[in-house]
Amino acid sequence: MHTHLRTLMFSFLLLPLTAAYTAAQGGRGVLPPVPTPTDVKPGSITCDECPYPYPSKYLDISVYSQDVRISYMDIAPQGTPNGHTVMLLHGNNFGGFYFGVIIDALAKEGFRVIVPDQIGYGKSSKPIAPYNFNSQARNTYLILQHEKIEKVAVVGHSMGGMLAARFATQYPKAVERIVIYNPIGLTDGRFARPMTPIDQGYAQTLKTDYQSTRAGLGRYVAHDPKAWNDEFERYTRIRYSWTLSADWPRLAMVQALIGQMLYADPVVYDWPHIQVPTLAFGGAEDMLLGTAASFQERMAALAKAVPNGNGRVHLIPGLGHVPHLEAPDKVLPPLIAFLKESLTAK
Repeated sequence: MHTHLRTLMFSFLLLPLTAAYTAAQGGRGVLPPVPTPTDVKPGSITCDECPYPYPSKYLDISVYSQDVRISYMDIAPQGTPNGHTVMLLHGNNFGGFYFGVIIDALAKEGFRVIVPDQIGYGKSSKPIAPYNFNSQARNTYLILQHEKIEKVAVVGHSMGGMLAARFATQYPKAVERIVIYNPIGLTDGRFARPMTPIDQGYAQTLKTDYQSTRAGLGRYVAHDPKAWNDEFERYTRIRYSWTLSADWPRLAMVQALIGQMLYADPVVYDWPHIQVPTLAFGGAEDMLLGTAASFQERMAALAKAVPNGNGRVHLIPGLGHVPHLEAPDKVLPPLIAFLKESLTAK
């Protein structure tokens, strides 16, 4: 992977970095400008105003000797339960709240669905502490232990795709199959540039505003700016509302710390240790690596790296980084088909 692509990959992790991206893309994929809205009120950094599709539960845990709570949705199957559970792991710029259409589809198929907000995200606590995927996997596993769930299928989107790989290698007996869905972390970018010092990352994150937030999320539809819709705009307004909160400095520090996690804790070396059927899945036109072709190449490499022929690829033409917000009718059938293979697997 070229150094230029690695740099692009990791530059997107903090939202106020969009100018470099749009310049590198020669202006392609840029959303039409709009004024900063004046009707957005300060929002809670624990996502009190976020549009969660189902009620949340809370589990008290300890992180670096700090008492915190991890939030999660626990959705019962509709109709006849099929005896299997799917766990959805969210991306870096979201909490579990954006999975509503996937939750509904899985529940209708008889799955129980668990949707954590990772520590540092959504309704979960925001401790000032080191962040890494091992601890996030452990926190997630504590939910399964608490709910007495022995085995899950894991669907991880974006950053959640990185966590899904780590979870599957840390807790292999708890995983029956995984979907790595439009992941980031497809390359190890540590050799392209040094890690940004935490104070510098914090200062940069503090500058986040509506325009940088919208441009950052706009890169998810860089393949087709017309794919930007009310859902993307809603989540832009939510993220912008946090920057207006008196608690924004805390969340900005958490986001800077998480940026270091994404840099320093690559999961590309986990793929050869995954022991279960794995689907590299999502929109084929994801441009967060710089080009859709680069993304497609790395997704093929991911699937090939999973041993024993357990890896495969299913990419949907015409869709970008968050396909279920663009065209759920194209995303849900192949996703559900893969997950339902568990129902007949020996």
